Amino acid sequence: MLPAPAIVLCIVFLALAAMHVYWAIAGRAGLDGVVPTRDGKPFFQPGKTATLLVAAALLAAALVAVWRGAYLHLGPGWVPRAGIWVLVAVFALRAIGDFRYVGIFKRVRGTRFARNDTWLFAPLCMIISGLAAWLALWY
Repeated sequence: MLPAPAIVLCIVFLALAAMHVYWAIAGRAGLDGVVPTRDGKPFFQPGKTATLLVAAALLAAALVAVWRGAYLHLGPGWVPRAGIWVLVAVFALRAIGDFRYVGIFKRVRGTRFARNDTWLFAPLCMIISGLAAWLALWY
């Protein structure tokens, strides 16, 4: 049976990947407040290719979580062990942020993105990192 952290991670990563695919094919719902802004202008305009690459990375993360949790024999055993630690690090670093616009230590707090980051994005990244660490250490 697949351990609980692997199931939760897989569901979260698949949902996030689906949102990115939706946005890549011109969906607009939920886009407001997902990119940091400065003076009311977004830092960047993610294109379709970049958005699909993020979706692919999230699908790969779901595969790593299932691979690590289910002890699948899809290749060398070091791949899911290393992959899960990469997820721990990436999402912990995202939660910490850049100390200015992104993460729990951000200084810019008056934007819609900053509120979303404080209440949703950074906590979700902390939870993902914690679940991945749990999966890495106990399974």
